[in-house]
Amino acid sequence: MPASPASPPLRLLGLVTVRPPERKALLLAGGYFFFLLFSFYLLRPVREAMGIARGADKLPWLMTGTMVAMFLANPLHAAIVSRMPRRRFIPWICHFFAGNLAVFYGLFHFLPGHGGAALGYAFYVWLSVFNLFVVSVFWGLMADAFDEEQAARLFGIISVGGTLGSMAGAACTEWLTRGAMGLELEPASMLLVSLVSLELAIACMVKLAASLGLPTRGRSPKEPGPRPHEGLKLLASSRYLQLIAVYIVLFTVTSTFLYLIQGRIVEHTYQGAAERTAAFARIDFWVNVVTLVIQVFLTGHILRGLRVAGVLVAIPLLTLLAFPVLAFWPVFPCLAAVMVLRRGLHYAVDRPAREILYIPLGPEEKYKAKPFVDTFVYRGGDFLGVWTPTLLSLVAVPTTLVAVVLTGAWTAVGIRLGRSRGATARPIDTGAS
Repeated sequence: MPASPASPPLRLLGLVTVRPPERKALLLAGGYFFFLLFSFYLLRPVREAMGIARGADKLPWLMTGTMVAMFLANPLHAAIVSRMPRRRFIPWICHFFAGNLAVFYGLFHFLPGHGGAALGYAFYVWLSVFNLFVVSVFWGLMADAFDEEQAARLFGIISVGGTLGSMAGAACTEWLTRGAMGLELEPASMLLVSLVSLELAIACMVKLAASLGLPTRGRSPKEPGPRPHEGLKLLASSRYLQLIAVYIVLFTVTSTFLYLIQGRIVEHTYQGAAERTAAFARIDFWVNVVTLVIQVFLTGHILRGLRVAGVLVAIPLLTLLAFPVLAFWPVFPCLAAVMVLRRGLHYAVDRPAREILYIPLGPEEKYKAKPFVDTFVYRGGDFLGVWTPTLLSLVAVPTTLVAVVLTGAWTAVGIRLGRSRGATARPIDTGAS
């Protein structure tokens, strides 16, 4: 029920203030993110197992295929955004991906041998495209729905909805594929469950759009304009957007180095698709447990204490320690500890801080430049990260050394980006004091 304007502010866990007019939007945004990430995390372990089905050495080619798919998908996305208001194009994009899930299920179910490795690789690429697009659009809408002061207070709580969805999705995949709930489903069956969750996310988004008063047709000042290439032009001319893009590239390159290490360690530690799927799901589950604890108890305090500028260098500094640790102890427990801590801090603190960077920008930046950075530029970093170790091996240069150098550059870019934002943005007040 909507809160009365006279209702007092709500203190969630005594940490975050939620004002009466914000409650409905906060609940719907959290539900939207819950079902969106539940849908993805049901399938993420399936994707990871398919990616190494014929060896982790195939991952560079899968990353390359994903970048090509992003290159082809971005102009289509920009064209759709340029022709529809947000209240129409966001559900339309999600319905399109839901239809794709139904097609993939039919192919996995009816083709001989479940379609073989080729279909598994196609699904790997598709899911990588799906995840980045729907999450980028979600955060674009959040940057429109809340101002900077609200974002600092509420983005952590909204992220909790996504974290709970991620935890539930990862846990369900492990339980259902291992028969822990009396059912032992084949991995492809997760696609239908994911489809239902995605449709529930759309329902939450539609209600959220209605509560925000977004138009179903026509163009308000907050709607993207009709020029599909405007986002690229803004990226080419904006130093601020370029710094964000470089920050994301360096984050992704180093993340891909860790991802390749993860694939090799899991491949050598576990045999068979079911065991590997369960191992990936276990990492995902604990990542989200750590993320949830940080989001509930620490995110607001960290954003208030370190501010965005400080948060942008926290993950690079942690990564500086991760590579030497895994170089000396390349075993699954050590891998799990590194991945859980790094990804948990990224989702709980670094990602909300990055999304706050877009709040002062206009709709062209949020719905055209931002998706391009979040998808093609992001996967471009994957491409660089996945092939760099191969090239380094030809010249006998240690990957760990290059990873540390790149992480140092990433830290410097984070400092520069924080200063660029600080020159125009006011200090963050989380309302948690």
